[in-house]
Amino acid sequence: MPKPPDIVPAPRELRVSDRAPFILTPATAIRHDAASAPAAAWFSRWLGLDGKARANGAPAVTLAVDPALSGDLGAEGYRLTSIASGVVIRGAAPAGVFYGVQTLRQLLPPDAEQSGLRTQNGRLEVPDVTIVDSPRFGWRGAMLDVSRHFASVAEVKRFLDLMALHKLNVFHWHLVDDQGWRIEIKRYPRLTEIGAWRAETSRRDDETKGDGVPHGGFYTQDEIRAVVAYAAERFIRVVPEIELPGHSSAALAAYPHLGNTDVPEYQPKVQCLWGIIKETYAPKPETFQFLDDVFTEVLELFPGKFIHIGGDEALKEQWEKSAIAQAFMKAHGLKDTHELQSWFVRRTEKFLSDRGRRLIGWDEIQEGGLAPGAAMMAWRDVKWAVQAARAGHDVVLAPHTHTYLNFTESNTGGDEDRWGMETTLEKVYSYEPMPEDLEPEHHARVLGGQGQIWREDIPGWARLEYMLFPRLTALSEVLWTQPKQKNYADFRERLRRMLARFDRMGVGYRRSALPPKTP
Repeated sequence: MPKPPDIVPAPRELRVSDRAPFILTPATAIRHDAASAPAAAWFSRWLGLDGKARANGAPAVTLAVDPALSGDLGAEGYRLTSIASGVVIRGAAPAGVFYGVQTLRQLLPPDAEQSGLRTQNGRLEVPDVTIVDSPRFGWRGAMLDVSRHFASVAEVKRFLDLMALHKLNVFHWHLVDDQGWRIEIKRYPRLTEIGAWRAETSRRDDETKGDGVPHGGFYTQDEIRAVVAYAAERFIRVVPEIELPGHSSAALAAYPHLGNTDVPEYQPKVQCLWGIIKETYAPKPETFQFLDDVFTEVLELFPGKFIHIGGDEALKEQWEKSAIAQAFMKAHGLKDTHELQSWFVRRTEKFLSDRGRRLIGWDEIQEGGLAPGAAMMAWRDVKWAVQAARAGHDVVLAPHTHTYLNFTESNTGGDEDRWGMETTLEKVYSYEPMPEDLEPEHHARVLGGQGQIWREDIPGWARLEYMLFPRLTALSEVLWTQPKQKNYADFRERLRRMLARFDRMGVGYRRSALPPKTP
């Protein structure tokens, strides 16, 4: 029996034979039904086919949606069969067909990443296999921080392409923070005229000092729409993050009257240094109108169900000193500033739910009471996810211990980071998203998980890819593959072929993460 092909993430079932392979050539037809057209278009472009119609008898890759599969495989599952006469991929829904195509992509030689059918004399072999596959979790995400260091539209699309290869389906776009506001809001032009730019950036060798180099950038609404459309073609949902009530320095630098103006030391600016900043939005009518206006435009740009509102690390110092905030708390019967933060979150949750959307935020949003329809993303401690799930809230697992890919792989050899945390490839792979003390009746509340790449210390794209890969590859298997099928030694062997694929794609992964194979 031949060796099974190296596929990451590992599929649910894989059967391989030594029968003759299917040969993909420029004469191969890509046949599809209407629902599979997006996957067919992507695959044709990737192969470099000319798009011309083929004769009915031509060898074919056939793509089709078969809703009957959903009972066994769910909405994102697929069946792939390859024999000498052709390849057939059937998905329970269009997303499943696309994931089947990504698996077919991995059945082809790594050289195809570079030149499609122009490689190997226009002949690509597909082994004789049968694959039945479906993901463990419906939320398989990756978060990109563009506030601390801006990423071009081309770089964002590159990020989405790499997500698609790994069957990741949620792009969490961290657009707003103290160090920069990155999304055009037509009604408030100063957000990008002022809030998108900082005078300098904290130096890595001494973060108390700046480098003297201005930094900034933002996405126009047309660029946002283009990214959302690009993601949708790859069956990736975009979840924008608009921070409140803290991490709001960039917005308050643009519109200072929205903050705690009655506090003596109030001097908001676009932050140049890292850390947790004391500025928060003030609880007053003009602030609430501003937030409503911003989210109104955000909802027009992002059609997905979830909107992330941050909600983390909101310092309460200015609220404690502000007569305006204290009067608001008294008028609304709020016993402390934690309840004031919860009031902000609850108000935003109602605004979004009234418009058919759902709020999600970091686990601090449960301080002072979690809003009724809110979902929560646990980053500090899994206990918050357990507590929220038991209370009937959906949760996404994003613990810093295993999913913060800005933490270094090793704290030796010049790879040290400012946090002093190590998150090795094996540690990421060992992660179990389902909390062990969560009762089975609440398991459906765990939507899934995601990897985070915070960019305080990652200014350039080359460094970002070095930090992401291959650890995000490991996380993709954690989120897709059933635990009983996971095996780290086997994963490392399959990963070698993925790294060869990365080489052809020009991905700047951390090469020392996987030592050479022992002779």
